[in-house]
Amino acid sequence: MKPEDVARFLQENPAFFDEHAELLSQIQVQHPHGSHAIPLSDRQVLSLREKNRALESKLSELIRFGEENDAVSEKVHRLCIAMLSAAGLPTLLSSIYYNLREDFAVPHAALRVWLGAADQPEFSPVSDAVQAFATELDHPYCGPNSGFEAVVWLGEAAPHVRSIAFMPLRDKSETFGLLMLASEDPQRFYPEMGTVYLSRIGDLVSAALMRFV
Repeated sequence: MKPEDVARFLQENPAFFDEHAELLSQIQVQHPHGSHAIPLSDRQVLSLREKNRALESKLSELIRFGEENDAVSEKVHRLCIAMLSAAGLPTLLSSIYYNLREDFAVPHAALRVWLGAADQPEFSPVSDAVQAFATELDHPYCGPNSGFEAVVWLGEAAPHVRSIAFMPLRDKSETFGLLMLASEDPQRFYPEMGTVYLSRIGDLVSAALMRFV
């Protein structure tokens, strides 16, 4: 009888070892982490333990991701409350920068709006190239500072910026501004990072600014 025949027989007779349980302690198989042989029943126990450890590791990972998402959601919530509470444009802008710096630990942030007018640096003229860049963004840009024109908005910090996130500010389909987050850490904003919360922050800031422009 060939090994394939034995395997086929066991597949066709799954209750075989129920009727011959004593054979489980007699069959020897190689230890998964050694060269010695162990009973088949012990091998099954080891296999179940390994599967259990893998499931526990996956569960711990899911719990960690869930806790991280909860923490970020809470920060976004606080930002939203702060912006809703702002009674004027200067207070709104201060709230945005404060929450991004203190809650999200973003060292540098700046924004520009080219819809409407106000006596704020955020309404300074913006080049057509920057406006076109913002309009073409389908989702937030995250990545290295590749000599972006908008980095000059950061003043003295501009030469030290290594990574950037850009979020277009829109009213429905019309792009009217650009929010920039920046860091000296080249890995703070990277191309593969998730942008769900960045998109939500961009949407919230857009809606808050539309109250005053």
